[in-house]
Amino acid sequence: MEIWFHSKSSTYSWLSNFSEDGFTLDGEFWPSVEHFYQAQKYVGTEHSMQIRNAESPLKARKAGKNRSLVPRPDWDEVKIVVMLSALEAKFLQNQRLKRKLLETKDHELVHESKSDSFWGRSREGAGQNYLGELLMQVREELA
Repeated sequence: MEIWFHSKSSTYSWLSNFSEDGFTLDGEFWPSVEHFYQAQKYVGTEHSMQIRNAESPLKARKAGKNRSLVPRPDWDEVKIVVMLSALEAKFLQNQRLKRKLLETKDHELVHESKSDSFWGRSREGAGQNYLGELLMQVREELA
Protein backbone atom coordinates (compact mmCIF):
# COMPACT_ATOMS: atom_id res chain seq x y z
CA MET A 1 0.00 0.00 0.00
CA GLU A 2 1.11 3.56 -0.72
CA ILE A 3 0.62 6.59 1.49
CA TRP A 4 0.57 9.76 -0.59
CA PHE A 5 1.22 13.03 1.21
CA HIS A 6 1.77 16.74 0.61
CA SER A 7 1.66 19.86 2.75
CA LYS A 8 -2.11 20.25 2.46
CA SER A 9 -3.14 16.60 2.85
CA SER A 10 -5.58 16.32 5.73
CA THR A 11 -4.22 13.08 7.17
CA TYR A 12 -0.52 13.05 6.34
CA SER A 13 0.59 16.71 6.19
CA TRP A 14 2.86 16.02 9.20
CA LEU A 15 5.15 14.09 6.78
CA SER A 16 5.64 17.25 4.73
CA ASN A 17 8.63 19.57 5.11
CA PHE A 18 6.07 22.34 5.63
CA SER A 19 4.73 20.83 8.87
CA GLU A 20 5.60 23.24 11.64
CA ASP A 21 7.14 20.67 13.94
CA GLY A 22 10.35 22.30 15.06
CA PHE A 23 13.59 20.66 16.12
CA THR A 24 17.11 21.56 17.18
CA LEU A 25 20.04 20.81 14.89
CA ASP A 26 23.60 22.12 14.95
CA GLY A 27 22.76 24.01 18.15
CA GLU A 28 19.94 26.00 16.54
CA PHE A 29 16.16 25.71 16.69
CA TRP A 30 14.47 25.27 13.30
CA PRO A 31 10.69 25.82 12.91
CA SER A 32 10.38 23.24 10.12
CA VAL A 33 12.38 20.95 7.87
CA GLU A 34 11.83 23.44 5.05
CA HIS A 35 13.47 26.23 7.07
CA PHE A 36 16.54 24.08 7.74
CA TYR A 37 16.84 22.70 4.22
CA GLN A 38 16.57 26.05 2.45
CA ALA A 39 18.95 27.77 4.91
CA GLN A 40 21.64 25.16 4.34
CA LYS A 41 21.96 26.30 0.72
CA TYR A 42 23.54 29.48 2.09
CA VAL A 43 25.10 28.20 5.33
CA GLY A 44 27.41 30.72 6.97
CA THR A 45 25.75 33.71 5.32
CA GLU A 46 23.31 36.35 6.49
CA HIS A 47 20.74 34.89 4.11
CA SER A 48 20.80 31.59 5.99
CA MET A 49 19.73 33.41 9.17
CA GLN A 50 16.98 35.26 7.30
CA ILE A 51 15.59 31.96 6.07
CA ARG A 52 15.73 30.44 9.56
CA ASN A 53 13.72 33.38 10.87
CA ALA A 54 11.14 33.32 8.06
CA GLU A 55 7.54 33.55 9.26
CA SER A 56 6.46 30.30 7.64
CA PRO A 57 7.82 27.29 5.76
CA LEU A 58 6.43 28.76 2.54
CA LYS A 59 8.29 32.04 3.09
CA ALA A 60 11.46 30.05 3.93
CA ARG A 61 11.07 28.15 0.66
CA LYS A 62 10.57 31.32 -1.37
CA ALA A 63 13.63 32.92 0.26
CA GLY A 64 15.69 29.80 -0.38
CA LYS A 65 14.73 29.74 -4.04
CA ASN A 66 15.72 33.36 -4.63
CA ARG A 67 17.37 33.21 -8.05
CA SER A 68 19.57 36.24 -7.32
CA LEU A 69 21.49 34.18 -4.74
CA VAL A 70 24.02 31.47 -5.49
CA PRO A 71 23.80 28.29 -3.38
CA ARG A 72 26.96 26.81 -1.92
CA PRO A 73 29.08 25.07 -4.57
CA ASP A 74 28.62 21.57 -3.15
CA TRP A 75 24.82 21.85 -2.80
CA ASP A 76 23.95 19.13 -5.30
CA GLU A 77 26.34 16.73 -3.53
CA VAL A 78 25.08 17.43 0.02
CA LYS A 79 21.37 18.19 -0.32
CA ILE A 80 20.24 14.61 0.34
CA VAL A 81 22.40 14.36 3.49
CA VAL A 82 21.09 17.77 4.61
CA MET A 83 17.50 16.62 4.16
CA LEU A 84 18.13 13.32 5.94
CA SER A 85 19.69 15.06 8.96
CA ALA A 86 16.66 17.37 9.26
CA LEU A 87 14.19 14.49 8.98
CA GLU A 88 16.08 12.46 11.58
CA ALA A 89 16.05 15.40 13.99
CA LYS A 90 12.35 16.09 13.40
CA PHE A 91 11.27 12.52 14.11
CA LEU A 92 13.76 11.74 16.88
CA GLN A 93 12.89 14.86 18.86
CA ASN A 94 9.11 14.65 18.50
CA GLN A 95 7.74 11.47 20.06
CA ARG A 96 4.24 12.01 18.66
CA LEU A 97 5.59 12.20 15.11
CA LYS A 98 7.95 9.30 15.70
CA ARG A 99 4.99 7.15 16.78
CA LYS A 100 2.93 8.26 13.77
CA LEU A 101 5.80 7.49 11.38
CA LEU A 102 6.24 4.02 12.87
CA GLU A 103 2.48 3.46 12.51
CA THR A 104 2.88 3.74 8.72
CA LYS A 105 4.49 0.27 9.05
CA ASP A 106 5.98 -0.85 5.73
CA HIS A 107 3.76 1.27 3.49
CA GLU A 108 5.49 3.15 0.71
CA LEU A 109 5.56 6.87 1.48
CA VAL A 110 5.13 9.03 -1.61
CA HIS A 111 5.50 12.80 -1.66
CA GLU A 112 2.90 13.91 -4.19
CA SER A 113 4.25 16.66 -6.43
CA LYS A 114 3.74 17.60 -10.05
CA SER A 115 6.36 20.35 -9.85
CA ASP A 116 9.26 18.60 -8.07
CA SER A 117 10.32 15.39 -9.76
CA PHE A 118 13.39 15.03 -7.52
CA TRP A 119 11.79 15.07 -4.06
CA GLY A 120 8.34 13.93 -5.17
CA ARG A 121 6.33 11.93 -7.66
CA SER A 122 3.23 12.78 -9.67
CA ARG A 123 0.13 10.59 -9.64
CA GLU A 124 1.11 9.63 -13.18
CA GLY A 125 4.33 8.10 -11.83
CA ALA A 126 6.86 10.73 -12.89
CA GLY A 127 9.48 11.55 -10.28
CA GLN A 128 12.09 10.04 -8.01
CA ASN A 129 10.34 10.55 -4.64
CA TYR A 130 13.56 11.13 -2.68
CA LEU A 131 11.60 12.69 0.21
CA GLY A 132 9.47 9.57 0.55
CA GLU A 133 12.56 7.36 0.31
CA LEU A 134 14.33 9.30 3.07
CA LEU A 135 11.26 9.17 5.31
CA MET A 136 11.14 5.39 4.88
CA GLN A 137 14.85 5.25 5.75
CA VAL A 138 14.23 7.27 8.92
CA ARG A 139 11.29 5.01 9.78
CA GLU A 140 13.57 1.97 9.44
CA GLU A 141 16.22 3.61 11.65
CA LEU A 142 13.60 4.32 14.34
CA ALA A 143 12.05 0.84 14.29
